[in-house]
Amino acid sequence: MQAIWNGTVIAEAHKNDLIYIEGNWYFPPASLQRELLSESPTPYTCPWKGKCQYYTVEVDGQTNVDAAWSYPEPLPTAIERVHKDFSGYVAFWRGVEVAE
Repeated sequence: MQAIWNGTVIAEAHKNDLIYIEGNWYFPPASLQRELLSESPTPYTCPWKGKCQYYTVEVDGQTNVDAAWSYPEPLPTAIERVHKDFSGYVAFWRGVEVAE
């Protein structure tokens, strides 16, 4: 699967390596083009997953603020609920296309 924005692949991994949570595909850290992501100061804490880290995506001089997010250290109960450790996995929205 791929996450694509502005014609550029931001993340790519086999579907079996992704984790599906609440309607979003989370890509493993190793699948990301890290140079296209920068940490955002936007704060958010999910009641059941824990503290979230948003990322701004930048491609060819264009930015997509908070278009990606991750839970660097999800709550232990969240990992139990999902049945997989999704620490550092990244999901996308705001115009980022996720497709097979």
